[in-house]
Amino acid sequence: MSELSVQLYSVRDAFAADPADTLRRLAAIGFTRVEPYGVVENVEALRAGLPANGLSAPTAHARLVGADQHAVFAAAAELGIGLVIDPMVAPERWQDPADIAATADALNAAAEVAAGHGVRAGYHNHWWELQSRIDGRSALEVFAAQLDPAVALEVDTYWATAGGEDAPALLRRLGDRVRAIHVKDGGLATDATGQVPAGQGRVPVAEVLAAAPDALRVIEFDAFDGDLFEAIAASRAFLTGGAR
Repeated sequence: MSELSVQLYSVRDAFAADPADTLRRLAAIGFTRVEPYGVVENVEALRAGLPANGLSAPTAHARLVGADQHAVFAAAAELGIGLVIDPMVAPERWQDPADIAATADALNAAAEVAAGHGVRAGYHNHWWELQSRIDGRSALEVFAAQLDPAVALEVDTYWATAGGEDAPALLRRLGDRVRAIHVKDGGLATDATGQVPAGQGRVPVAEVLAAAPDALRVIEFDAFDGDLFEAIAASRAFLTGGAR
């Protein structure tokens, strides 16, 4: 099985209230890797909390387009984060080929800055990059074709499915450009309601995992109607017990 991680945004309220205890609880579930968000904002908590709990952070989310990239990548390098992923570019920027090209150019430029810090840049999708079609292709694939090979992709397989895409087929087309995937499940509502532990919803999770066998698997919940730590543990149990 590929490596397994968890996006700290899933437990953002607990992390904001007590980052040390949140990291301790995730380690107790069995995680050795996490995916932070807000690298610069959370650098102090992560600097202490990661090593104290035997955790590493191979990937992280932080805004790159229009941000102070040197600060982001310097913080990432200090924390041992190898890939910093821009979590979102607004939906309206994925409707026109010129805007898509501009976003690709911005991420390509960010990758050059990242390289100076020994770090890599990447992008994470929502549903709108798949819902938008440009000459028969999803805006995400139009974007990917214009990226420098140094720019990685983290495919959120829930949002890809919610956007009307066949997520396993998408992963196969994108190939080894996909360095990480977000594994989450639910009823595919675009307002994030109805999300459930992996294997309990409408996302073809087993087929997703088979289509990206070498990608880092990152469990995430945007929202959950219940105990998030229990839901994360249930997703981890599904992935460690049934994944190939």
